[in-house]
Amino acid sequence: MSDETLLEVRDLSIDFGTPRGRLHALRNINLTVAKGRIMGLVGESGCGKSTLAYSLAALLAGNAVVAEGAILLNGEDVTKMSERQLRDMRGQRVAMIFQDPMTALNPVTTIGRQMLDIQYRDAGSKAEKRQRAAAMLERVGIPDAAAQLSAYPHQFSGGMRQRVCIAMALLTKPDLLIADEPTTALDATLEVQIIELLRELQQEIGCAIVFVSHHLGTVAELCDDVTVMYAGEVAEQGSVREVFRNPGHPYTQALLECDPARIKVATRQLPTISGTLPDLVDVPKGCIFANRCVHAWDRCRSENPARYPASGPHHFAACHLLDKETAA
Repeated sequence: MSDETLLEVRDLSIDFGTPRGRLHALRNINLTVAKGRIMGLVGESGCGKSTLAYSLAALLAGNAVVAEGAILLNGEDVTKMSERQLRDMRGQRVAMIFQDPMTALNPVTTIGRQMLDIQYRDAGSKAEKRQRAAAMLERVGIPDAAAQLSAYPHQFSGGMRQRVCIAMALLTKPDLLIADEPTTALDATLEVQIIELLRELQQEIGCAIVFVSHHLGTVAELCDDVTVMYAGEVAEQGSVREVFRNPGHPYTQALLECDPARIKVATRQLPTISGTLPDLVDVPKGCIFANRCVHAWDRCRSENPARYPASGPHHFAACHLLDKETAA
C-alpha cells in the first residue's frame, strides 16, 4: 500500500444468504482510493455499487458474509475489526451520506441534538459543540444556522435536509466520506448545488470521497477517478477523463451511449442495453456481460477476462477484446 493510498479493496467478495441459496453480490473487487481523491462508482441499478459502499463502513445487512478479501483503511482491515473498533472508525475516520435525506435523520430529535451526539468523542463543552455545529450548518448554506439547531427535520425541505446530512457527515472531518447517491431525491437545480458544495468541502477538509451514482454527468463533473461496475464485478477503472473519453469495456460504451445528455436529436425512444442482469445465485461462466454484449465470442462465454490495460497506464478494463496477444 502506497503512502498516498487511503483505501484499498483487495479481492473482495460478498455473499448474501437467501432462501434460494447464496447470492454472490460482489466478486473479486479490487480498487484503491488515494488521499484527497474522489472515486466515482457507477453502473446500472443492481450492479453492486451500494453494496460495495456499505461494506466500506461495515454497514451491510445481517445476512451478508464477507466470503474473501480485505478492505484496508490506512492499512487496517475493516473486515477484521471488532465492534468496538468499528464504532471508533465510523464517524471519526469514515462518514457516510445516505441516499434519502427524508429518512436519514431522526424525525423526533432536533437537528442540534443529532449534531451534538455526533461529537460525543470530541473535547469541549456543550456550548462549544453547539457552536461548531452551527458553524458547519452555516458552511453548507443553512440560513440562520444557530436558530435552526432547535428545528426538527420535517421543518426543512429535501435539499436543506441533504445539506444537514452533509454537515453531520463532515463535522468530525473524516478521512473518507462515502456518498451513496446523495442527489437522487433532489431536483436538477439542487443536484448541481449539492455537487458544488461537496467539491468545495472536500477541498477544504482534504478527505477522500467514494461517490456512488448512476448519473454519469454528475460523476464526470465531480470525480477524479471512476470504477464501472456490472453485476457485482468491476468492468473498468481509470481516471474520469480516460474512461469517459476512451471507454475500453463494451458495457461502459453502452452506458455512455444511453446517457440522455449525449442524445443530439429529439426522440421519444431512449437507447437501452438489451437483455437482463444474470442470476447471481448461479453465476454464469466466463465474462459476466457476455449475454448482453454485441462483441461476445466463444472465449467470452467460457473464460473470465483478466484486467487488461486500456488507453492509459492507470486505465484497465476486464474485456478479452483488450488482450493484445489474442488480437495479434
